Amino acid sequence: MYYSDYNRPPQEQDPIESYHYRVSDPIPEPPKKRKGAAAKLIAVGLCCALVGGLAGGLGVWAAGGLGASTTIYQSGRAPTVVNIANVTGRDLLTVPEVYATNVGSTVGISGNVSTNVFGQTVRNAVSGSGFIITQDGYILTNYHVINGVSDIKVTLYDGTSYDAELIGGEEDNDIAVLKVDAQGLTPVVIGSSSDLHVGDQVVAIGNPLGELTFTLTGGYVSAMDRSITMSDGTIMNMIQTDTAINSGNSGGPLFNLYGEVVGITTAKLSSSGGSSASVEGLGFAIPINDVVDMISDIMEHGYVTGKPNVGILLDEVSNQAVRYGIPAGAYVSAVLPGAAGDKAGLQEGDIITAVNDAAVSSVSALQSAVKDFKAGESARFTVYRDGAYVDLAITFDENSQQRQQELNELNIQLQEEQQAQQQPGNGGYFSWPFGW
Repeated sequence: MYYSDYNRPPQEQDPIESYHYRVSDPIPEPPKKRKGAAAKLIAVGLCCALVGGLAGGLGVWAAGGLGASTTIYQSGRAPTVVNIANVTGRDLLTVPEVYATNVGSTVGISGNVSTNVFGQTVRNAVSGSGFIITQDGYILTNYHVINGVSDIKVTLYDGTSYDAELIGGEEDNDIAVLKVDAQGLTPVVIGSSSDLHVGDQVVAIGNPLGELTFTLTGGYVSAMDRSITMSDGTIMNMIQTDTAINSGNSGGPLFNLYGEVVGITTAKLSSSGGSSASVEGLGFAIPINDVVDMISDIMEHGYVTGKPNVGILLDEVSNQAVRYGIPAGAYVSAVLPGAAGDKAGLQEGDIITAVNDAAVSSVSALQSAVKDFKAGESARFTVYRDGAYVDLAITFDENSQQRQQELNELNIQLQEEQQAQQQPGNGGYFSWPFGW
């Protein structure tokens, strides 16, 4: 944590300066005319109205009329000085201080992605945001920001650009850790999302739309512990905020007014279906307390330790099969020899329909059913096999990088066999790491 002297600017203001102007050549007065008492009363009334109006104008014009002295007042207030502040966790900062203190710790992330209609690899501008968490170059961002991106680069506020290495990620919790070859960087200070309250003011720094780099947006905590279903079916716990979060903000920091990171800006709710109503002020951030231990795991091991794994490839049961009486569930496409699923007796063609007492009707439902298990723990899987239901006791393996590599190789082998037999898969096989 870095500290620097900070003195709030003095409240005293310089005396107000005044400038006087006089009309040098007044127009001669017209010949006096006799007026009645009523006319005199009207004139006095007008003068009083004029003086009252001037007094109500905050003294911008002290007097008016031809041949009179005119005064314009100009403020002598000293401009506010914004300094980099100490983030102590005890002292409240102004919003400009939060920005000045942390903008140098925020980065833009870019890379090569396949985005055009021809499937060609092209370089995007800024695909997302991130923030520095250590002096020696570790950077935190969202997994979806770097998923499928190669040749990753990060750019700092001062324009310095670095090549970045992906250390590891956790797709289910949408976090990833990058590393750049640099020393002496300025990291953020991690706060506690558990200390937030609805109504607390928060600000985000990021790169909305990939072009409006290092933009600050602000708002309030609208709700805590929102259960949000992402576009891929993953259910995540989120901080809800009316802080503006747009494409390109993903992976950036959400700060409290102590200058601490309390969340990772991740998602924005948008209108869908047939509704024509626009959605405003509904942004979401991952609570930093939910992932801080995972971040340390990824930095040390390259993956989150303790995540469960069964060692199988999964697919969805087709709607056509369900219409013919096959139960909905997670279809086992292949079983890795020697893994937890193989030891428990899982077979290719099994359909997982329940975990303990939780019904499973899809791969995403299976994901939700096992998300709280740890490696080494056991669960009862109910599977549909040859027209009957079978219960199997499975003790989870750990979802290590080696296990993921083994599943990837099994997936490639399975696809090659299907291509050789000219038999299309059940709907696109993929390795499912039981990390959901």
